[in-house]
Amino acid sequence: MAQVKKVYDESSIRVLRGLEPVKERPGMYTRTDSPTHIVQEVIDNAADEALGGHASRIVVTLHTDGSVSVEDDGRGIPVGQHPEEGVSTAEVVFTRLHAGGKFNKRDGAGAYAFSGGLHGVGVSVTNALSTRLELRIKRDGHEHTMAFAGGEPVTSLTRGAALKAKRQTGTQVRVWPDPRYFDSPKVSLAELERTLRAKAVLLPGVEVVLYLEQREGPAEMRTWRYEGGLQAYLAELSANAETVGAIFAGERYCKQSEQFADGEGAAWAMTWLVEGEAAGESYVNLIPTPAGGMHETGLRAGVFEAVKAFAEHHSLIPRGVKLTAEDAWARVAFVLSARVLDPQFQGQTKEKLSSRDAVKLVSSMVRDPLELWLNEHIDIGRKIAELAIRQATARLKQAQKVEKRKSSGVAVLPGKLTDCESRDASETELFLVEGDSAGGSAKQGRDKRFQAILPLRGKVLNTWEQDRDRLFANQEVHDIAVAIGVDPHGPQDQPDLSGLRYGKIIIMSDADVDGAHIQVLLLTLFFRHFPQLIGKGHVHIAQPPLFRVDVPAQGKGKPSRKLYALDDGELNVIVDKLRKEKVREGAWSVSRFKGLGEMFPEQLWDTTMNPDTRRLAPVGIRLGAEAETRTRFDLLMCRNEAAGRRQWLEARGNEVEADI
Repeated sequence: MAQVKKVYDESSIRVLRGLEPVKERPGMYTRTDSPTHIVQEVIDNAADEALGGHASRIVVTLHTDGSVSVEDDGRGIPVGQHPEEGVSTAEVVFTRLHAGGKFNKRDGAGAYAFSGGLHGVGVSVTNALSTRLELRIKRDGHEHTMAFAGGEPVTSLTRGAALKAKRQTGTQVRVWPDPRYFDSPKVSLAELERTLRAKAVLLPGVEVVLYLEQREGPAEMRTWRYEGGLQAYLAELSANAETVGAIFAGERYCKQSEQFADGEGAAWAMTWLVEGEAAGESYVNLIPTPAGGMHETGLRAGVFEAVKAFAEHHSLIPRGVKLTAEDAWARVAFVLSARVLDPQFQGQTKEKLSSRDAVKLVSSMVRDPLELWLNEHIDIGRKIAELAIRQATARLKQAQKVEKRKSSGVAVLPGKLTDCESRDASETELFLVEGDSAGGSAKQGRDKRFQAILPLRGKVLNTWEQDRDRLFANQEVHDIAVAIGVDPHGPQDQPDLSGLRYGKIIIMSDADVDGAHIQVLLLTLFFRHFPQLIGKGHVHIAQPPLFRVDVPAQGKGKPSRKLYALDDGELNVIVDKLRKEKVREGAWSVSRFKGLGEMFPEQLWDTTMNPDTRRLAPVGIRLGAEAETRTRFDLLMCRNEAAGRRQWLEARGNEVEADI
C-alpha cells in the first residue's frame, strides 16, 4: 500500500475562530469531568448581580430532560445592538470569547465593581459546550428571547409582549450540556448544592433556591438564606465542635488607600477549636477557592501577628518558647470572603488565588480588629493564646525527641548540604536546587533558621529501573537520601519516618525544558523509592517566575516597582494592569530570567523561597490513580519503552507547552 505523502504548505495552517477553540480544547477553559462548572459560570454571573446590589433572588432548576436553568432578578443583559460588533449585545456575550462587562473596573466606569469573572470566557464557554441554550431577558418593559445550538444563534434576539410590571428585570439561561465534551453528562448535585449554599452565605439576605424536577409529582425545593452571613454559617459548621466559646467576625474595606483600590478588603468569621481538626473555606469575589491561595496566607499572617502581640503584651509566652504562624493558626476554623479588584487565579477553574497583593491586603484588614477584639475579650484572648502556646510547646518537645533519636546516627551529612538551624521537621524545608550557581543564590537568600539547601550537579540518575541495593552507588541520590534522613522503601512498606529531617522537600529548578527534565527525574526517584514521602505530602515543586517587569516611579507617592510573572499569560496580565493604571507605554522594561542562577538572592527569596509570597505545587496522587500513575511512569522512564513513547508523543505531543 503506497504511503500518502503529507504536504506542509500555507493551507496547512488552520485558524480557529469564534468558539472553535473551546470545542477543540475544552479542558483549557473548563473542567471536563462533568458539566457542573459550565453551569457555575452562569450562577456566578447571577451572583455578581446580587453582589452589586441589583438582585435579591437566584433560582436554579434541574430539569428532568437533563437541562439546567438559572434565573435572577438582576438588571438583565443589555438587549440593544453592540456599538462595535453590529449584533445584539446578548449575542456578543454568548458567542464571543473575551467579551463581558467585568473588564472596565477602574474609577467606577464599569458595570461591575467587583466580580469573579475576569477572563470574559464564562458563559461563552457554557454556550460552546451545549447542544442548546435558551435565553430570556426581562428589560426595558419587555421580555426578550434568543436561542443557540452548538454555540451558534438559531434565532435572533426577539422582543416579546410588554411585561405587566414595567420595572421587572432579570435574566434566565437554560442550558442543555453536550455530553460529548464531558466524562459524565450529569451535573454533580452535591457540588451544585455547595456552590449555591456558598452564594447564600456570602450574600446576606439574598435568597438562593434549587428546584429538582421530578418525573412524577411536584418539584423538590431547597432554599438557602443567611441573614447572619459568615458568622451564622460558621456557627452552623462548628455546632458540634468544642470551641473557645466565641466567633470573631468582621469586615473591612479600603477607602482612599494609596496601595489598594476603593472597596477592596475582606469579610471573615473565625473561631478556635479546643480539640479536633480545624478547617476553613475561602472565597474571592464569591468564587470558592478550595485550594486556598494568597488571601488565606494573608489571613494567617494577620491572625499570627495579632495573637502574638496579645500574648507578648500580657506576658503569656513562657521562656524558651517562640510562637510561629502555624502555632497560632493550627486550631482556627474560618470562613473568609475576600474582595479583590483584579484577582488572578491559577487556571480557568479559579481554585486558587495567586494575586500576591492579597497577602498584605487581607492581613492589614484583619490584624488590628482581631488584636482589639482579643483585648476587649481578655478571657477568650487568653484561651486562644494558650492554644497557640500549647501547640508551640508540643512542637518543641517533638523536636527534642527527634534530636535525641538522631544523636547516635551513623550517616554523615553531605558536605555540600547547607543545613538549617532548626531541627523541628514541622517547619524545616530542604531545597533541592539545580546547579551550584543557583545553589549559591539560594544559600544567601534563604532563611537559615528553617531552610536548608542541597545543590545538585547535572541531571540525577533515572532510578525507575534501579535496584534498591545499587541505588546509593550514585552520589547525588546518596546525598539526597542521607540529607532527608529516610531510607528507600516500596509502596507497600511502612518505613520509619521518625528520622525525617525536613517537613517539606522542595524541588527548585529552572523554568525551562532542562529544569522540567530534572523535576521529572527527581519525581521518579521519590515515587519509585520514597513513595511515602509523596503520600504524606512532604514533596513540593517550586515555581520560579520567568519574567521580571521593572516599573519606574510614577510621580510623588508612587515608587518604582519590580513585578514578577510566572509565564507569558501572567506577563500579559501585568502589562494590561499597567496600562489600566495609565503608566506611560514603554516606560516599563521586561527582562527574562534564563535560570535561577541569574537571580539575586533577594529576588530568589521574594519570588520562590519566602513562604508568604512564593508558589509551591504540592506533589500528590489522586485517590485510586496509583496504578495509572505507575503505568505512565513505565511508559516514560523504562528503557525498553522507546516505541511506546514515540507513539505517545505522536498522539499527545501537540499538547505540550514547552519553553525552549
